[in-house]
Amino acid sequence: MDTPSGVKDSIPAWIKFSVQAPGEIPYNGIYYDPPEEEKYVFKHPQPKRPKSLRIYESHVGMSSPEPKINTYANFRDEVLPRIKKLGYNAVQIMAIQEHSYYASFGYHVTNFFAPSSRFGTPEDLKSLIDKAHELGLLVLMDIVHSHSSNNTLDGLNGFDGTDTHYFHGGPRGHHWMWDSRLFNYGSWEVLRFLLSNARWWLEEYKFDGFRFDGVTSMMYTHHGLQVTFTGNYGEYFGFATDVDAVVYLMLVNDLIRGLYPEAVSIGEDVSGMPTFCIPVQDGGVGFDYRLHMAVPDKWIELLKQSDEYWEMGDIVHTLTNRRWLEKCVTYCESHDQALVGDKTIAFWLMDKDMYDFMALDRPSTPRIDRGIALHKMIRLVTMGLGGEGYLNFMGNEFGHPEWIDFPRGPQSLPNGSVIPGNNNSFDKCRRRFDLGDADYLRYRGMQEFDQAMQHLEGKYEFMTSDHSYVSRKHEEDKVIIFERGDLVFVFNFHWSNSYFDYRVGCFKPGKYKIVLDSDDGLFGGFSRLDHDAEYFTADWPHDNRPCSFSVYAPSRTAVVYAPAGAEDE
Repeated sequence: MDTPSGVKDSIPAWIKFSVQAPGEIPYNGIYYDPPEEEKYVFKHPQPKRPKSLRIYESHVGMSSPEPKINTYANFRDEVLPRIKKLGYNAVQIMAIQEHSYYASFGYHVTNFFAPSSRFGTPEDLKSLIDKAHELGLLVLMDIVHSHSSNNTLDGLNGFDGTDTHYFHGGPRGHHWMWDSRLFNYGSWEVLRFLLSNARWWLEEYKFDGFRFDGVTSMMYTHHGLQVTFTGNYGEYFGFATDVDAVVYLMLVNDLIRGLYPEAVSIGEDVSGMPTFCIPVQDGGVGFDYRLHMAVPDKWIELLKQSDEYWEMGDIVHTLTNRRWLEKCVTYCESHDQALVGDKTIAFWLMDKDMYDFMALDRPSTPRIDRGIALHKMIRLVTMGLGGEGYLNFMGNEFGHPEWIDFPRGPQSLPNGSVIPGNNNSFDKCRRRFDLGDADYLRYRGMQEFDQAMQHLEGKYEFMTSDHSYVSRKHEEDKVIIFERGDLVFVFNFHWSNSYFDYRVGCFKPGKYKIVLDSDDGLFGGFSRLDHDAEYFTADWPHDNRPCSFSVYAPSRTAVVYAPAGAEDE
């Protein structure tokens, strides 16, 4: 193209496939139009949207136990059946849109309409999605419309030789922390480009919905950086709000809903923007769910101190602090917490003991026992109280050790200093699913517990139940008791005290049985509870509940009770 700043070679903005030639750095656009007999034909209908979402967040490239870039085909054959078995009903796939820098985790997009060629062809991706639909899994795409890679050779930056073709000019068009370009949502052509992009993935690839990345960054000119949101409406409806971006979000949600009423739309917003999940026709932004980002931040804050100082009321408040009737997808950790420089919950809890004491034929340590017990309790209390959907990043269900570090070489900074690389190693850029499957390792117990928890939610659908009541937050006993639907959840976070004859208030009279017990030997616990025991309620009001029953609550254990009969259905 002959541009004001000289002649330049560009990949078309709407390219459907681009590849990186061996030994080259920039990508090249490919005219992708396979013959009819090679085009993938979808065979399975898209599943209906489930009542409650249980999302398995995944990244195709790092989904192999081997140190390599995995493929769509291998993910389809090896990983999807695992997700189904674990009890999840949706898979959220990161890094689909083409990105020339692998270590950006897919967030520095260069070609918005092209599925990443690192993992295979567009036909391979369609085959993966069709297989997921056959298994009854929804496929959500982690879509990046919040910013774009600043690459000029293979991205949109400087596309016509100017600074302002798709983006704002000057500082407003640059994200200082992400080192990327920011769209001008007031431009009609930008709106057409992004709206077409959303429709393209739903129509061509049969995705079942999106998780919109970086929505807070879009909605405010300060991008939510170095700002604390207190809930004052001036913070949401002031001069810092990018009205064009909010209108774009309303438009894209209206488009998704209008064309595909069953599609799911999740927004990653940390600010708590009012009306975020209210339909567009009622004046809202139009998302179905908000990602409940305060929850993982709270767990990291708590894990930095001893659990003796945890406040039960603080945990409950964080998990339940959401807008009335706003549906949230909750999580204790996602890919963000697993990246190099941060720590997963399992690593916060067990640290270097994970290297030496996870084999069942070796004695455990107090740190390992504490870590495995709390790992299970944190997940269950988050799922039980935190929202109408639940998300887990692949591998974290069994406490995947260590962190994620993409292969990278040394990097020279403008000031002359050098950040050392890792010799382009894939060692920390894979998922060791073999650890969770190994019956001689303690990881297996955590995986079995997560599977039982997902299947329990699938059976009782407690996350979307209308009935939710927290009856006890006892700071001295370190006990939390709440009801979701017909189930009664009892958490004893105390490190040493087990309680005999502990009274549990409940709404529904009758006979109760244990349906999930984190202390079960199968889950790496100490089997301190009798699962054949029956618990009969008495007309004895307790904790503002009309009846109650008495239980044994072992230390660092979570138990779920269900009315007898319900557990047999």
